[in-house]
Amino acid sequence: MISQIGQVSVSLIDNIMVGHVGTTELAAASFANSVFMIGMLFGMGITFGITPLVGGAFSTKQHNEVVKWLKNGIFTHLFAAFVLFALMTGTYFLLPFMGQPEAVIELAQPYYLLLCLSYIPFMLFFSVKQFLEGIGNTKISMHITITANIINIILNYLFIYGKFGFPELGLNGAGIGTMGSRIIMPVLFFFYLIKVRAIKRYFIEAHKEFFNKKRIIELLKIGIPIAFQIIVEIITFSIGAIMMGWLGEVPLAAHQIAIGLASTTYMISLGISQANTIRVSHQMGVKDFKSLKIAAFASTHLVLVFMSLMGLIFILARNLLPFMFTTDMEVIKIASGLLIVAAIFQVFDGLQVVMLSTLRGMADVKLPMLIAFLAYLGIGIPVSYVMSFTFNIGPQGIWYGYLAGLGTAGILFYFRFRKILGKKTKKRVIN
Repeated sequence: MISQIGQVSVSLIDNIMVGHVGTTELAAASFANSVFMIGMLFGMGITFGITPLVGGAFSTKQHNEVVKWLKNGIFTHLFAAFVLFALMTGTYFLLPFMGQPEAVIELAQPYYLLLCLSYIPFMLFFSVKQFLEGIGNTKISMHITITANIINIILNYLFIYGKFGFPELGLNGAGIGTMGSRIIMPVLFFFYLIKVRAIKRYFIEAHKEFFNKKRIIELLKIGIPIAFQIIVEIITFSIGAIMMGWLGEVPLAAHQIAIGLASTTYMISLGISQANTIRVSHQMGVKDFKSLKIAAFASTHLVLVFMSLMGLIFILARNLLPFMFTTDMEVIKIASGLLIVAAIFQVFDGLQVVMLSTLRGMADVKLPMLIAFLAYLGIGIPVSYVMSFTFNIGPQGIWYGYLAGLGTAGILFYFRFRKILGKKTKKRVIN
């Protein structure tokens, strides 16, 4: 959970520090991050494919299999990272055609390029991170993420505000801070690998292994559907941010505040869910479906209780939380209204992420990908558009679409899990 909070804290910290520079800067950060997150999370999704494969081999003590998945996994992930980097950099030239205010585009473009430059080291970090999680080690990633966030805050302070003789770069200063903190992450992993003998041996042995076409295909068969599951959800939120920009830079800035807060609580749920993926993949490896069910429902209960409590805080503190980002009362008023909707969709967001993590641990990824398309693009986006622009509800209408998409996804993922678990349990009894 701490590691996942750390991932979202980079953009959250940027938003808090940039928000005190100006509303236009905050809107530009919202727009650039919304576009960048599409490629970033697609790449992250591809790396998630290694976790259930490594987890299954590790739980059955197949050391050679673990090493082979490591070798082929890092190669596959880095190749994907370079391809995605090229595509994301090319997207820079499309930013002016996305209907945003001219002042927002002017600030967003250089900041977006700095985010792109941070992408390949970030993907290398995530590739190793997902491997370590497959063997049950989550502490190293946590330590690195905390260190990177401290570095990000320091660099932001120096370059956003121009302290201690450094240039005052505003939003671009936040981009430099993000880039610097992400470059340091794989470097810190290297030092951990030298220090921790139990981890080091995997990498030494992996270096001696050959690339295997079948393993690369297997990694992609699991990783790409996961990536599309994630990307469909993030595209939904990114399209929502673009539509919010059509309403003006003030609603867009308010949207960035509310989505930043919602993303923080989501990342805690994601942390529980990724622990759930590890547990489920280990139980799948030894075919202990009773323990698998216990792990899945324990994670579900934790997430739903936590998200319900966070939703209550969002409602009660909706007029106070936005002050962390800005003192613009018009922005705060809109953000407080969005937090009411966020409080409700939090629960459904928690349900969908924990059920999806269970299905990933069981290596069931293709149908969930189709469910994600239906829920987010087939239901979520149309509801957002109709509510906001046909019924003229405004900014909150876009967030009602988020609620509809997340609710549909959570319920369908739950029924999918129950169906698969029933089949596997029945098959085990028959055998």
